[in-house]
Amino acid sequence: MLSMLDLERFRNTPLTRQPFDFLIVPEFVKAEARSAIEKDYPGVSRPGSFPLREVTYGPAFAKLIEEMRSDEFRQAFEEKFNVDLTNRPDMITVRGRCSEKDGKIHTDSETKIITILIYMNPAWESSGGRLRLLRSGTNLDDVIQEVPPTEGTLLAFRRSSNSWHGHKPFSGPRRAIQFNWVTSAAVVRREQNRHRLSAWMKKIRGAFSGERQAA
Repeated sequence: MLSMLDLERFRNTPLTRQPFDFLIVPEFVKAEARSAIEKDYPGVSRPGSFPLREVTYGPAFAKLIEEMRSDEFRQAFEEKFNVDLTNRPDMITVRGRCSEKDGKIHTDSETKIITILIYMNPAWESSGGRLRLLRSGTNLDDVIQEVPPTEGTLLAFRRSSNSWHGHKPFSGPRRAIQFNWVTSAAVVRREQNRHRLSAWMKKIRGAFSGERQAA
């Protein structure tokens, strides 16, 4: 079967090294694969990040995940970032919606080695929800580069103490796959439990808010 991912385009995209290591690859997910992935994307109707085992999805999305977990995919990132990811576990979460509270500036936790984001939104007109790579942790307008979350775009960076990123507020559908290589399997278990608890709390708050509005 033909690959859904354009690893050649990835390999040919130079790595930006300052102020931290990152690269952006538009059309990383091949055009001919996107409609099937869009159809089979997990039906996430609430804000938050959801581990794969907490959602259901179709075969095209499953094939995409299989490719992302392949040795060829890992080796391409090892070469690009000059890092050994052998035996490093991966962690994958998906998003389907964004809330006004999302997008606060952060660097990602120290347990993450490489962060990969693949966006799956057919178009993006809003000024909010566009991820910004930043020079500091205090100014959302001190932008290195802004990444519209358009369908097929990949953003990858090496987590560091200054890998600052965030985005302007946005509320509505915003599909993103987050893939991380992390330091240990214990991190995966802890993060999955944290995401599950966070999603549950948002569901409870949403139901409570709906009851108050109905009253």
